[in-house]
Formats: sequence, structure tokens, C-alpha cells
Amino acid sequence: MTDLRDLFVHTAELAAAYRLAAADAPVAPVTDRATLLAGFGGDLPSRGVAAAEVVDELVAAAAPGLIATTGPRYFGFVIGGSLPAAAAADMLTTAWDQPAYNEVTAPAAGAVERVAGRWLKQLLRVPASATAGFVTGAQAANNVGLAAARHRVLADAGWDVERDGLIGAPRVRIVATEERHATVDRALRLLGFGTAVLEPVDTDRNGAIDVEQLAAVLDAGEPAPTIVCLQAGNVNTGAFDDFERAIPLAHRVGAWVHVDGAFGLWAAANPATSALVRGVQAADSWATDAHKWLNVPYDSGLAFCAHPDVHAAAMAYSAAYLQGSGSGSDFVLGDLTPESSRRARGFAVWAALRQLGSDGVADLVERCCRLARHAADRFTEGGAAVANEVVLNQVLVGFGGHAQLDEVVAAVQREGTCWIGATTWQGRRLMRFSVSNWTTTEADIDRSVAAVLAAAAAPRR
Repeated sequence: MTDLRDLFVHTAELAAAYRLAAADAPVAPVTDRATLLAGFGGDLPSRGVAAAEVVDELVAAAAPGLIATTGPRYFGFVIGGSLPAAAAADMLTTAWDQPAYNEVTAPAAGAVERVAGRWLKQLLRVPASATAGFVTGAQAANNVGLAAARHRVLADAGWDVERDGLIGAPRVRIVATEERHATVDRALRLLGFGTAVLEPVDTDRNGAIDVEQLAAVLDAGEPAPTIVCLQAGNVNTGAFDDFERAIPLAHRVGAWVHVDGAFGLWAAANPATSALVRGVQAADSWATDAHKWLNVPYDSGLAFCAHPDVHAAAMAYSAAYLQGSGSGSDFVLGDLTPESSRRARGFAVWAALRQLGSDGVADLVERCCRLARHAADRFTEGGAAVANEVVLNQVLVGFGGHAQLDEVVAAVQREGTCWIGATTWQGRRLMRFSVSNWTTTEADIDRSVAAVLAAAAAPRR
């Protein structure tokens, strides 16, 4: 039997070799699905093999299909590259294998979430009294925030939605920006509202909510339980809704305000960008990701709620065999998340925050924003059209018509210098260039922009 120490050391060496090579390797290796499937094998073998052999087989089969999201030239989505301390902590999290339901099943996981949650609230301008649930990502965080909103607005109307469901419940108004993220729509589907209930509000030229129209939409409807969804960081442009003006408008009609801040909420951690989130602390719930700008491994999101009892009422459950559910200020872990069976995500979050400190987080956010502006300048100098005002870390770039844009994106991905994706924004097909990796340098930006411009200049078939 393979010695456990030797196995883990061997595996760690393979992981380190991959990470060290990511800076210079092609970001997207060229292969196809059939090759990958064949590499992982056909029918399930009847006999097993040694663990070390399994690891080697896994690396050989997976390597051709790995995208270097941890490397410095991955710009396709807002994905951090996982800091060394966070990646190492995640390895330990796997080895410790704690069932992070509550502090009876995982005392250390509970303690680290309490501390990391407090640190996060300090960084992100979330009230110190708010609860923090460690979830898979912004989809789950939006689900939690909107579930809490559903509970509160219907309870205020005299309806117990957890007991009686939505059939026969008072109608709930849900008002959201026209350019909300798709996870908000899916959360409404999963929570039983459906998407037809949405009352969309127009946005300005950069994708931020039109506050005057928000006021008009809120005033136009009959009084009803109301939820308003705002956005910190438009998924395409990085634009921010005006929280100082929008939140009081929503609260004036008794609405619950949920802020989807998957990556944009991190602007609060940087003095140079914190004005973008001015007033956000007055909201009722917030969603964000740690695996984006904090650069921790996937999957890691945060759901914050200004009303602890409401948060727990929407999420908590009990069973005869369970022990350790909290109450009041003790709500932690399983009382605040959709999952009972979950990994202890707090260890990696704590490690990232401890490695960086508040100054390091601020520098990371500022540096990525500076590099995004640098990318926009280089694209403009190269003759490309930058379609958005670069307020954060998102750059939208246009090249000709829809077909040409998609051909350029495909060519860039095949060439391998960098990885970018395409999006459609305000009727235009555009390249979406997102900067959020802690290892990215100005040289990486220059090299990547040059590769994109070269692909755009190449003759089209």
C-alpha cells in the first residue's frame, strides 16, 4: 500500500509544477472532447490500482483539457488565480475533511468562519451585526439573500411562506435593473417567484440603474410586499448602481434591498474605488464571491444579511439527530446556507485574508483596475473600439460585426497567449476582458492585447 505521506508529497509536487508552469504555458490547450473522454477510459475496470498510479493517470488524462485559469493571462470571466496561502489552505481543508454543518461537527470550521466573516464585513462595508453564510458562489448567495427577502416581506404582510408556500400568498413585486445578472433570474425561479414577476428598470449608457425610473416604477404599482435588486459591478461593464440614492427610495416604500456584488463589492476594500459603493451598507442583503477578487479556489461565495433572525428563518432547519444549531448572534454554518453537507470554505478565505491583509486586498483591487485601464488604452491605440467606460476591471472591446467578433475570440483562444470570451451588450457582440488575477502584470496585458489585435488583423475566411 502506498505510504500516505509519499502520496500526498507526490501529489503536491504535481500541483506545484502545474501552477509554476501556468505563467508561460498556453492558456487553453487545443484538444477535443473525444480525446479527453478516451483519456479517462472506457468501461469501469473491475480491479482497482494503487493510489499513486491513480493520481498519475488522472494528471495524464486531465492535462490536455485544463484551462490555465490560475495563470496571469486568463481574462474570460472574473476568476482569481487562487493565492498560494489560499490554495495551500484548500489542500488542508480537503485533507481535514470537516463536515462544516455547525460547530459541533466542525469546531475549527465554525471558528474560522466567525473570524473570516468579521474580517470580510470590515473590508466590504457590510454592517458588523450582519450574518455571513459561506456558500458555493454568487448564485447561492443570491438565492440566500432573496430567500431572506421573501421571508421578510411576506412576514410583514402576515404570511408565513416557510409554512404555507407561495400558493395564495400576497403578490410580491420584484424590481431589478434591466442588466441584472442571470443568477438573479434563476434565483427567482428556484424560489418559486418565476421571472414574469420582474419589473425591469432601465439603465444608463454604462449599465447602471436609472434612479429616476426606479422611483417611477416603485411609485407606479399598488402597495405590495416589494424586493429591489441592485448591482455592484455590472457583469459586462463593471458599472455600479447609485446606492446612496436608490436604497432610500426602496426603503421609503418598505422594500427589501438585495445587492448582487459578485465581484464589484470588493471595490469597497480599495480606497481608490470605495466611492463606487458609497451607501451600500444600508442594504438588507449582499452577495459576493471570494473566488473572484479575493483569489481563493473555486467554489467560494458569501451571503450577508443585515437581519440575522430573518436570514436564519429563511435557511435554518432542524432534525432529531442534529445537534448544535444556533440562535440569535450564534447563527453560523448550516443555519445560514442552503447546504448541510458542505466543505469548510472558511479556511481558504481566512488564509487569503491573512496572506494579504487589508492593504494587500486594496492593492490587488487597485492593481487590477489599473491594468484594465491599461488594456483599454492599448486596445484603443491598436484601433479597436472600447465600448464601455472602464470604471473597474471590465473592458468591452468591439471588432467589426458579430461573426467577425466570434471568429477573433475563437482565434485568440486557439492561439493560446490569453483566454477571453464574448458577450452581447446593448445589442452589440463584444469581447469581454476581465482582470482579476493576483499574478497579472502589465507585461501580461501588453502581450495579450497584442495577440488579440493580431488575431483581429488576420484575414478572415
